[in-house]
Amino acid sequence: MRTSGIGRRPLLRGAAGFAAAGLFAWRTAVRAEGTPARISIVAAENFYADVIGQIAGDNAVLTSIISDPNADPHEYETISRDVAAIARARLIVVNGIGYDSFMTKLLRASPNPAREVIVVASLVGRKDGDNKHLWYDPPTMLRFARTVTRTLVRIDPDDAGSYRDGLMQFETSYRPFTGKVGALRSKIAGTPIAVTEPVFNYMADALGLRVLTPEAFQRAVEEGEDPPARAIAQMEDQLHGHEAKVLIYNAQTVTPITEKVKRDAKQFGVPIVGVSETLPSGGLNYQRWMRTQLDALEQALGAHP
Repeated sequence: MRTSGIGRRPLLRGAAGFAAAGLFAWRTAVRAEGTPARISIVAAENFYADVIGQIAGDNAVLTSIISDPNADPHEYETISRDVAAIARARLIVVNGIGYDSFMTKLLRASPNPAREVIVVASLVGRKDGDNKHLWYDPPTMLRFARTVTRTLVRIDPDDAGSYRDGLMQFETSYRPFTGKVGALRSKIAGTPIAVTEPVFNYMADALGLRVLTPEAFQRAVEEGEDPPARAIAQMEDQLHGHEAKVLIYNAQTVTPITEKVKRDAKQFGVPIVGVSETLPSGGLNYQRWMRTQLDALEQALGAHP
């Protein structure tokens, strides 16, 4: 997401969000005296931190740089606490391919040859120009979890059993999510949909959905630019003619264009499903967050039992 060109409503990371929460510590328990220190881990985004936390448990202290649902990675401004967290981190997780480019600056500011860095885009072979929203791809997050586990075992072999147990529990809790994807795909594959930007597109692929929205429209909104007039007209026609059976709306991107598209969908009777880029507050873990959004999509399409 970016905030230029088309009057995007400001996304805040002030007292109500990141500053009030401070560094996003996944675990706060203090180990007993004489036990090894916990591993310091920094994840650029909170959904990666969530998965790591499910695997590492109390063996790690986790910091998430972007943890406020209203925060936009492209608007991130360096603060001293983040620099300190990066400097002491033994493991760092970055999405890559430009989504969290601020991490490059932070890493360069505190070089550490002993530090492990996982770039999720590199892990799954994505490159510049590909869809950045990798966490909406179910196989990617499972591969990420397994890579994190191997990395933690290498860093802290004494607790290898704990990490492997954590991965096993994660994989067990992941199956209902992937099962939901498979079951829903059998009902809605081939359904045409509209999107305001490509946040949900990896999941749409997993579900077999057909995204009708012109790429020019999606990419323009993602980059904070005005979509071409022809792309806007195509989007309007797809909603007006009910070619698109649902509108997937990124609730964290609010612009005059996306608000108009949302109004048009409502006017023409096209169901709207909001999705988010950041794991929301309220106690949901990654897999429950995904399932909640799938439930909303299922209901919107009338595909539920």
